Amino acid sequence: MLRFKNKTALITGGTNGMGFATAQQFIAEGGKAIITGRSEDTVHTALNKLGNHAFGIVSDAGNMKDLMNLQTEVKKYTETIDLLFANAGYGKFFPIEHVNEEHYDELFNVLVKGPFFTVQQMLPLMGKGSSVIFNTSVATEIAMPNFSIYSAAKSAVQSFVKTFAVELTERRIRVNGISPGHIKTNIFNNTGLNPEQIESAVHDIIPTIPFKRQGEPEEIAHAVLFLASEEASYIHGTELKVDAGISVIR
Repeated sequence: MLRFKNKTALITGGTNGMGFATAQQFIAEGGKAIITGRSEDTVHTALNKLGNHAFGIVSDAGNMKDLMNLQTEVKKYTETIDLLFANAGYGKFFPIEHVNEEHYDELFNVLVKGPFFTVQQMLPLMGKGSSVIFNTSVATEIAMPNFSIYSAAKSAVQSFVKTFAVELTERRIRVNGISPGHIKTNIFNNTGLNPEQIESAVHDIIPTIPFKRQGEPEEIAHAVLFLASEEASYIHGTELKVDAGISVIR
């Protein structure tokens, strides 16, 4: 089923994890995907895997210069965007007393400023029937130690789902959010933890998940593409939880 034939998606943070899986599935269903990533090497590696219907832009979601230049870069490949998945981001987790201004600003730049100005800059390329999807987090629903800044930043993105939906209704641009639970991604890679520490952290998380496993990036991609498809044409201003029920089951 080619739900996205002749359509183009912009997926920020599309070189790995949920973004890459979404690009892969979007292409498999007939579309073209433009992905962004902070590293030229990771962008090229992803493009080699995605094939001829993928295009890449080296762009840092936390860098205002890159954000303001994103529309120009996207226009090299398309004049219209049908799906914008504001996905780029990562986590850094510290106890309250260890948080400093640099850590605070870094996360808010990437997780809040990034998606806001990405959508702002792409709006001129989006028309009736297009879709914006924000990546929020289960961290907005569950209080976790060391997550104070990350959770606050993702809560701001959660609010964008509603406020952007209000403003973009007249343009018939649907706005929704996807709220992933614990997914197999590289979210811990920028935390400074070594591989053993990351494995230990994941090991501790697994028992708290109702299904006793992490989600696969492809499971998030399925949900994102449902929200972007005609099957979800009456869904607007909604946050879809894909978290194995962890936000509601204790």
